[in-house]
Amino acid sequence: MLRRLALRDLVLVERLELELDAGFTVLTGETGAGKSILIDALQLALGARADAGLVREGCARAEVSAEFDAPPALAAWLEHAGFEPDAEGRLLLRRTLDAQGRSRAWVNGSAATVAQLREAAEALVDIHGQHAWQSLMRPAAVRALLDAQAGVDTAALAARWQAWRAACSALAEARAHGDALQRERDRLAWQIGELDRLAPGADEWAALEAEHQRLAHAQSLIDGMRAALDALADAEPSADTLAARAADALQQVQHWDPRLAETVEVLRSAQAQLQDAAHSLQAWLARSEPDPGRLAELDARIASWHALARRWRRPAAELPVLLQGWRDELRSLDAAADLQALEQAEADAQAAWRSTAQAASRLRHAAAPRLAAAVSQAMQQLGMAGGRFEVALPAQDEPQPFGLETVEFRVAGHAGSTPRPLARVASGGELSRLALAVAVSTVAAAGAGSAPTLIFDEIDAGVGGSVGFQVGRLLKQLGGGCQVLAVTHLAQVAACADRHFVVSKQQRDGRPSTELQPAAGEARVAEIARMLGGERLGETGRAHAAAMLGGTAPMEVPAEAPAEAPAGTPRRSRR
Repeated sequence: MLRRLALRDLVLVERLELELDAGFTVLTGETGAGKSILIDALQLALGARADAGLVREGCARAEVSAEFDAPPALAAWLEHAGFEPDAEGRLLLRRTLDAQGRSRAWVNGSAATVAQLREAAEALVDIHGQHAWQSLMRPAAVRALLDAQAGVDTAALAARWQAWRAACSALAEARAHGDALQRERDRLAWQIGELDRLAPGADEWAALEAEHQRLAHAQSLIDGMRAALDALADAEPSADTLAARAADALQQVQHWDPRLAETVEVLRSAQAQLQDAAHSLQAWLARSEPDPGRLAELDARIASWHALARRWRRPAAELPVLLQGWRDELRSLDAAADLQALEQAEADAQAAWRSTAQAASRLRHAAAPRLAAAVSQAMQQLGMAGGRFEVALPAQDEPQPFGLETVEFRVAGHAGSTPRPLARVASGGELSRLALAVAVSTVAAAGAGSAPTLIFDEIDAGVGGSVGFQVGRLLKQLGGGCQVLAVTHLAQVAACADRHFVVSKQQRDGRPSTELQPAAGEARVAEIARMLGGERLGETGRAHAAAMLGGTAPMEVPAEAPAEAPAGTPRRSRR
C-alpha cells in the first residue's frame, strides 16, 4: 500500500508530505484548493504523461516521490529490471520534471524509464476518476472490465487473431501473385547456382589472402630467416656465443658479489631462448621452398572471387553472406508459393484462434452473472432500490479480434422496468452511481488479486443525501481489505472515513500555496460542518456534523442547507 507521498514545487504546492496507513482515508477541501493535485502528483510518480505546466511558477523543477510497501507480485519484475530490493520491503518511486518539460525517473534509487513506472503502477494502484461512468459507454472498456473479472487471457486471444490474419494475408498474397513469386524464385535459383559453383567458405577469403601473401613473398621470407639464423647461430661470433661468453664471465666473479647471480640467470635464460629461436628458423627453412604451382592455384581462386564480387557489386569477403541470404530468401519464396501448406497454415491458425475464443467465451458467460449480481446488490445501497444490472453477451456476425461476442452492460433503474443499454440511461446521477457500483463490485470480486491501493477521485459526484452515506459505507467496507483513498465533496462520505485530511489554499509571500492538515476532533467537526453547508448552518451544522461523526444522526444534509444540484449540472473545475 501507499505509505508516503511527497511533493515539491508542483502546481500550487511548495512542499507537502502525506503519510498514509491502511483503511479508508478521505481528502476534502474547498473547490480549487488543490485536492486533485495530490492525485495528479501520484499519477506522475506512476508514469503519467508529464506537462511542464505542472512545475510551480518561478521554479526550476518539480519533484514527486511515492513510497509503497513492495507487493510480492513485483519481486520478479524488480529482479528482471535490475532494481535493488529495499531492505525494509519498501518500493520508492521518484520523478522530477523541469520547466522545459523534461522528466527523469527512479525506482529504489536507480534510474528508470517512464514505461517501467507504468509497469510497476499496475501492481500498486487502481484509480477510479469522477468521470468513470464515461468508460462504461465504451465497448472496449466494458469488455476489458468483464475480461478482468473472468480471467480471460486477452493477450493470447489477440496473438491468435494476429496469427490468423497473417496466415490469411500470406495465402491471399500467394494466390494473387503466384506468377511473380515464381519468376522471383527462378531468378534467385540462378544466382545461387552461380555462387554455388564457387562454393565460397565462410572464412576462406581471409585464409586465401594470407596464404597468397606468404607465397608471393616466399623468397623474401627465406632470405630474412636465413639472415636471422646466421646472426643467431652461424656467424662468428653469433648471438648465442656472445650470450654464453657474457654469462661465463660473470659466473667467474659472482662469488665476490652474490648479486650478480641474478644477472647470470637472465643471460642463461636468454641463451636458451636464442637457441629455441634458431631451432624454429631451421625447421621453417627445411620445409619452406617456393611452390609456383600452389601460387598459381591461389591466383586463379582469388580471381574467381573477384569476378563474382564485381558481378554482384559486393566486397569479395561478403560473398558467403550473400549466398546464405539468397538461400534464406529462396526458402521464404518456396514457403510463400506453397498454396497447400499456406491453406493448411490458415486453417490451423483459424482453429487455434477459435479454440481460444471459445475458451474466453466460456469464461465470460460464467463471470457475467456473478458481476451482474454483485453490481445489482450494490445498486440497492445507492438509491436504486429494485434496480437490476445485467451483463449481456451478444454474438458477433463476423469474427472479431476480441472473440465470438461483444459485452454490453444493461440496467433497469427500478423494479418492474426492463434493463436497457447504459447508453440509453439519461440521468447523470444514475450513471455516476452505476460507475461507483461497478467499481466497488469489481474491486470486491478481485479480492487479493486487485491493487493494494484504491483511489476514488470524486467518483461520488452527482449523488448526495442518504445515498452519499451508502457510498461512504461501501468505501469503508472496501477499506477493511485494502487501502482506500478518496477525494470527496460529500460530508456523508467524509464522515465514514478512518482518517481525514483537509486541503486548503493559503497565501505565502503573495503567492498561493496548497497545504494539507490532518483533521481530528473539533477540526474534523468544523470541516464536516463546512461540507454540509458552510457558515450559514452555524452551530446547527456543527451539531449535526458531530452527530454524524458519532454515528448518532442520519447522514442527511439538514433542511436549511442548499439543495443538491440536479444530476447532470455542470461542476466547477477542480482547480
